[in-house]
Amino acid sequence: MAHTPSALKRIRSSERRHKRNTVIRSRVKSLIRRARQQIDVGHLEQARLAVGDAISALDKAAEKGVLHKNNAARRKSRLMKYYNAAFSPASASE
Repeated sequence: MAHTPSALKRIRSSERRHKRNTVIRSRVKSLIRRARQQIDVGHLEQARLAVGDAISALDKAAEKGVLHKNNAARRKSRLMKYYNAAFSPASASE
């Protein structure tokens, strides 16, 4: 256990950050899951809105430093690739 005042303060502040980051990460994962479910069901309009919400949450998480910017970019790319594959005219004709 830490003994110095500065170490005790670091423990307190890291605990606050951990709680905030956990909430944000959970929200991001929930929004991505919701978007993928809408894509799987085939609801184009709801899927488009859900993907937009997920991308917005990813951007905010990256901006706050909860996720690395490349991690957020990778997740957005994968989600858009999944969305485009499901609703593109090329996949419908095959």
